[in-house]
Amino acid sequence: MLQSVDWKKKLIDDYGLAFHVKDILLFVEKADDKTHSIPFFADGYPGIMFQQTAKGVFLKPQNKFLSEIFLYGLTIIPIELIVEGAYRFIVFQLHPVAARALLGIDPRELNDDCYDLNLLTSITTKEYLAEIQSTADIRVQSEIIARLISQLILNKVYFPHASIMDAIEMIIKSAGKLSVKELTEKLHITERTLQRNFIEHVGVPPKKFAKIIQFYSSFNQVTADSWSRLTDIVYENGFADQSHFIRDFKKYTGQNPKQLKVKKEV
Repeated sequence: MLQSVDWKKKLIDDYGLAFHVKDILLFVEKADDKTHSIPFFADGYPGIMFQQTAKGVFLKPQNKFLSEIFLYGLTIIPIELIVEGAYRFIVFQLHPVAARALLGIDPRELNDDCYDLNLLTSITTKEYLAEIQSTADIRVQSEIIARLISQLILNKVYFPHASIMDAIEMIIKSAGKLSVKELTEKLHITERTLQRNFIEHVGVPPKKFAKIIQFYSSFNQVTADSWSRLTDIVYENGFADQSHFIRDFKKYTGQNPKQLKVKKEV
């Protein structure tokens, strides 16, 4: 576990990323004598990830090798990253509308998939990548990625309407428990408009996005190892009953809540 996390928030603030970046996540494994399978589950956020390994990263079930730096969309089905030997991942979690706002990419095309940032023409990603690879300091590497994202923000191609930003914030603050009807009433828009805006800017309908946020809220509690009764998590997160909760949990993780073991962030 890296002892200090304050530098991450400072980095986000110093480069003016707070509106677009939710968090910076670091995953480091030094053991180089085995193959690692790292699971990732739906959390409602796309992201930019830099990966440093000896033999690359293989994405399952899509069966593809990932580039050194890429943008990934919403994760809906459970995925695994397969890595041989030691690895380092630096992940900048982005706002749900970031794929369209910063790069003009249809977010539906990125659901459970990714985009090689080396293909960008708006900035010279390979220069940033060469700079990242020239240092072993994870903080310096993170700062270079922050500069890359700040350049994307300067070149921002799309400015989402305030209503979609408000809707996303409401869903996240409610931990996914707000209904579509409640959202439309609070925002004074039609269900059709809300549906269209979410599909266009987030890549999934609002009900689906709320389900993902609801799942992830419960996922964090399940993996915290501090709960004694599963029913407490079920009802606190707005599920109708335990069977509905377990069904949704299996849908997003492929596992029963009591069976789940996850790779911890460092």
